[in-house]
Amino acid sequence: MSVTAISFFVAIVGLTLVITWWASKRTSSASDFYTAGGGLTGWQNGLAIAGDYLSAASFLGIAGSIALFGFDGFFFSIGYLVAYLVVLYIVAEPLRNLGKFTLADMITARFDKAKVRGVAALSTITIVLFYMIAQLVGAGALIQLLLGIPYWVAVLLVGFMMTIYVLFGGMTATSWVQIIKACLLMLGTVIISFLVLAKFDFNILTMFSEMKTATANGEAYLNPGLKYTNGLDTISMLVALVLGTAGLPHILMRFFTVKDAKTARSSVIWATWIVGIFYILTIFLGFGAAAFVGLDDIVAANAAGNMAAPLLAEALGGDILFSFVCAVAFATILAVVAGLVLSGASALSHDIYGQIIKKGKVTEKEQVMAARIGSIAIAVVSIILALGAQTLNVAFLVSFAFCIAASANLPVILYTIYWKRFNTAGAISAMLTGLISALVIVSMSPNVWNPVEGKAIFVGEPLIMLTNPAIISVPLGFLAGWLGSYLSPSEDPAIFREVEVKAQTGISVQDVSH
Repeated sequence: MSVTAISFFVAIVGLTLVITWWASKRTSSASDFYTAGGGLTGWQNGLAIAGDYLSAASFLGIAGSIALFGFDGFFFSIGYLVAYLVVLYIVAEPLRNLGKFTLADMITARFDKAKVRGVAALSTITIVLFYMIAQLVGAGALIQLLLGIPYWVAVLLVGFMMTIYVLFGGMTATSWVQIIKACLLMLGTVIISFLVLAKFDFNILTMFSEMKTATANGEAYLNPGLKYTNGLDTISMLVALVLGTAGLPHILMRFFTVKDAKTARSSVIWATWIVGIFYILTIFLGFGAAAFVGLDDIVAANAAGNMAAPLLAEALGGDILFSFVCAVAFATILAVVAGLVLSGASALSHDIYGQIIKKGKVTEKEQVMAARIGSIAIAVVSIILALGAQTLNVAFLVSFAFCIAASANLPVILYTIYWKRFNTAGAISAMLTGLISALVIVSMSPNVWNPVEGKAIFVGEPLIMLTNPAIISVPLGFLAGWLGSYLSPSEDPAIFREVEVKAQTGISVQDVSH
């Protein structure tokens, strides 16, 4: 445990706590807690979205996947980046125009039913928990390496920190932690990429040429098929990544932190540029780790490859760069888990408690208190689950969260905005079918069952060879929404016309009539 590492670690923690203290002075109403009062600008929210999106799976998981599997590891980068086009062109503006605090708000703008809101909240909480496990597993491995403390202590430490941010600072603290973290992460990534490129005489062609012989896999390292030998499985994973972002509750919630749809669109453009540059640079992180750290040392530090980026920083920049990168990765995890806790707490407190149990008859003080209790509940459950998931690759866990988002949430979002015949039964059918089918299929997959002990949760033969079920569960979600709508009575078309106008313009019929 070096003094430098501890210094960077303490500096990051101190800075985030100062932000939380500052934000707590500005968090009094439910709007402040959930959406920072809708007062963020386009560039601020864009940076915060990037900070929310560039998670432990991106920085630790993808770098490790590229280091171990070459081209196949880069599939995650491609999928995550292309996903933003779906958000930008289809979802961002209508969501901001129709919603208030949560995804369920947007859906119930058309279907004012407690059942719809309840199922939407259930979907949100499920996605949040899977995503949270990924972040906490990454955090545990990272802090274990950085400070030399046991995995379980590291998980508890991160869990405690993230709960503090949300409890006292709400969305304002979470947003600014994400903004600062995005800047630090980009700085660290650019520095490492520069050092890697310097090793190859600043010639990308030389880098690719030398990588043909840098690993035991030879030229196969630069070609698809090293990890994903099943083409259908590869397509399934990309479907989840490309379509999942548009259904992730903690990303969608960020569009409620700006004043209007125009600013929401601006924030997505900012985020796309930042995220795009980062994912291009993951090539240098992965290749550099494979060439200058070595696959054996990467696997020795963490079997799933999650420590590739910090080890590369140590190999190229010594203790100072290693400590800085570990501290930045820690900030990355803190920022993302804070956003996730807030998203899950919003589903519990606003949707389930405020709108279903209390039927909207709840004071500002009660809402904020419920949100804080919900934050603690989400944090505790996530920590307990993460303590038993140490051996899982964080990139898989996140890709599965994306799969649920694409299967359960995206069909309902698109049908709500664009399909006149869609109704309450269709909305419930789509969400439940997408959610349940994804969970059932993945429970029979190689990620859960493997004949080799330690490779998965259980020892045994998988019944389905798909590592990500999206290619089945996403179409099932859309099909269930379509069937549910046609097999049940149609609803008032006037409501759809109002939703359609408001989704595209931000203007409601009541605004015009008055």
